[in-house]
Amino acid sequence: MSERRSSRESESRLTNAVDRISLAITCRFAVDTRALAAFRIALGLLLLADLVGRSRNLGAFYMDSGVLPRRALFSDYSSVFSLHAVSGDARVIGLLFVVAAVFALAMVVGYRTRIATVCSWLLLVSLHVRNPMVLNGGDVLLRMLVFWAMFLPLDERWAIDARRMDRARATVSNVATMAVLLQVVVMYVANAIHKTKGEMWLNGEAVVYVFSLDYQFTILLGNVLAEHHELLRLMTFLWLALVISAPLLIVLTGLPRAALASAFVGMHFGMLASMRIGLFPLIVVAAFIPFYPSAVWDAGTAVASRIGLADSLHRRASRLEARVLDRAVTDRVAVSAPSSRRLVPDGLDRGRTLFSATVPAVFLVLVVLSNAQAVGYTQVPDPGQSVLDATETDQSWRMFAPEPLQTDGWYVVPGELENGSEVDAMYGSEVSWEPPPDGNVVYPTSRWRKYLSNVWGADNTNHRSYLGNYLCDRWNRTHRTDLERIQIYYVAQPSEPYNETESTNEILLKQYDCGGDFRQ
Repeated sequence: MSERRSSRESESRLTNAVDRISLAITCRFAVDTRALAAFRIALGLLLLADLVGRSRNLGAFYMDSGVLPRRALFSDYSSVFSLHAVSGDARVIGLLFVVAAVFALAMVVGYRTRIATVCSWLLLVSLHVRNPMVLNGGDVLLRMLVFWAMFLPLDERWAIDARRMDRARATVSNVATMAVLLQVVVMYVANAIHKTKGEMWLNGEAVVYVFSLDYQFTILLGNVLAEHHELLRLMTFLWLALVISAPLLIVLTGLPRAALASAFVGMHFGMLASMRIGLFPLIVVAAFIPFYPSAVWDAGTAVASRIGLADSLHRRASRLEARVLDRAVTDRVAVSAPSSRRLVPDGLDRGRTLFSATVPAVFLVLVVLSNAQAVGYTQVPDPGQSVLDATETDQSWRMFAPEPLQTDGWYVVPGELENGSEVDAMYGSEVSWEPPPDGNVVYPTSRWRKYLSNVWGADNTNHRSYLGNYLCDRWNRTHRTDLERIQIYYVAQPSEPYNETESTNEILLKQYDCGGDFRQ
């Protein structure tokens, strides 16, 4: 009898322990549905902003007349599956941009949310594959956030789709919410490991050198901070401590988690005001939205109601639904009404549920392995690596790690015209070896900065030939006197933040004959 009682007590203790662990895990990966709605809106707006930014250089980066024509793309990259590579014509590429913008807008308003998210991810991957030379860490993170968003219930709040919902959950906790939260954590953990392998992050000099890269990175507030070395050394240690603390984003809950998330958000807003790194800071801010607990959203809702903002937004959303989409929503409700004949079998519903749980679980394991591989801790099995490569979900977070860049610089491209005169083919001005007045002259957009940085830094002469071909073709299409040949120089300027003057080194990257055949 005593043995039986002891066995029941042991089973009871084990059950209670399992329940407590399960509750703790559920609590730490629970996301408020309002946070998911805000996350959806932020992703949609970021996709729109990304398209607008890229459209400024549509011809340069995505057409056959640009720096990477399709014949070069197919030659240099073994497997290219991209809708944007079907044609090199401006009308086709422009149409794809418009279609992507429509799906992004559908995400913002929450109309056909799942379909819009899936299509947005497919078009985003296609766009990234079309020209890998202009991609940065922000593009990888945005691609991953939209990927995980496909498996999240983003349409339960603040969405047109929410009208057909028969439930209003306060929070959601499943494999997909676990994945989107862990994505942010593993990004910082991998980056922290990379940073601790270098000396400059440990001795406090990293941010000092980052802010000495006047042409490539520093803007606005960064130009002011660049002179305050002691403050920048303090910021180096603070940022390193923050990225090392990233696992606490999962350990903590409630307001302590919100406070830590806010510290990250504040740092990235600081980057936005001081560094030329495109949308990356805003993408990271969007990634932190799911970390904010219900208490924060309750407080925000109360403030919005007090100032009348909530009622105003609700009225506008109702008018949009009534004028544009009311009939479509009504038709869907009518179709989904209970009837004796089910249009979708129960087995298909169960299969869909299994799919939505299994796929993110598999990819979560692969993403964790991918990050572990990036820091040298393990190897992804070949089948898993093939899946990561095919879906563009492989990742390595080396932002300013293990050491930040220690060389700044600009391009000078002397070109000889048919009449014997000389012009700078990059800038369309007289050839000058003097330092440019600011980075905007050298790198008009963050995409150009990334591209030209890769042309200079990559051990690959192909892209230097493609750049030469583009510069010759661009000049000859817009001027009466043709270019005959050009020389592409990179004027390297080693960063010396503690010296008033910095030496320069003129490096010839490529000589290109404008009248010759396209060379690879």
